Amino acid sequence: MFWKRKPKKQEGHEATDSAVEVAEDTEKEVDAAGSKDTDTEETTEKAATEDRSTDEAEATGSEEDGTDEAEAADEKADEADSDESASDDTDVKADADEKAAKTEDSEEEDEVVEVGVTGPDADGITRVRTAGTFEFDGEKSEIISNTWIVEADKDGVVVIDPAHDAEAIMKVVGDREVYLVACTNAYSPHIESALAIAEETEADIALHPREMRAWRRVHGAEHRPEIEVEGGGSFDVGDLHIDVLPLPGTSPGTVGYYVSQLGAVFGGDTLRKGEPGMVGGIYIDYTTQLASIGENLLTLPPDTRILPDRGPSTTVEAESRNFDAWV
Repeated sequence: MFWKRKPKKQEGHEATDSAVEVAEDTEKEVDAAGSKDTDTEETTEKAATEDRSTDEAEATGSEEDGTDEAEAADEKADEADSDESASDDTDVKADADEKAAKTEDSEEEDEVVEVGVTGPDADGITRVRTAGTFEFDGEKSEIISNTWIVEADKDGVVVIDPAHDAEAIMKVVGDREVYLVACTNAYSPHIESALAIAEETEADIALHPREMRAWRRVHGAEHRPEIEVEGGGSFDVGDLHIDVLPLPGTSPGTVGYYVSQLGAVFGGDTLRKGEPGMVGGIYIDYTTQLASIGENLLTLPPDTRILPDRGPSTTVEAESRNFDAWV
């Protein structure tokens, strides 16, 4: 802000006894006054000009200082934003690296084909791999099968496709209750330990009724599954709601167990990673099996995990890309 300075007030002169002197003095005073007034005006104007120049300089300096300070503040803010952005980028990169590392670890674990245990994962699903002999159509083969133990609530589990080693499976179950033993079909890799686990835990066994002939070849006629499941049905176990999917093809009564809240489907031998599942190295009913895959598995949400009876898990999205090559 500019301030305008007021000129100082002039003092008067003393009178004399002589009129002439007075006149002369008056003239002198007039001349002097005029001169002084002129000088005063010039001095005042000069002072005012200097003051204005000083004020303008100060104001300009102030504005420049303010501009410099604002620019400095902006630069600091930009640096802070840049540091924060860099920090955010670092955090995002760290999260991405961590996620990628977890994915790689999960894939590495999933690719393991030796006997052992993987899990439980974030959804409370544990995979138990056990080794055994599978005999089909007069041919025997050594295989490693997956048994899935699914946490139904804090007290109990569902055991899906109990394979070759009941002791190894029960070791993972621990002190928890087994609410249900669920079998996707009655080939021995899916039911071999079913009766032993059910008798030890007093759990019911679920199986499609069209699988009873194959069941009897393994466990005889006197011990029957308590629950008959069919595609299109559903049931609740603990905190889980399980939908039964019809998946005929590898056998007449093959089913899948779909748990939407976990984003997972247990499909037995119908679909394995990268290929439709074989039984004893052959396809039983390839056309029907492909129809089951296309209509009842690959129509599930893309991120749904497919947890098979053998080998690593996969997803609906991944196998959808392969489907055309199988047709």
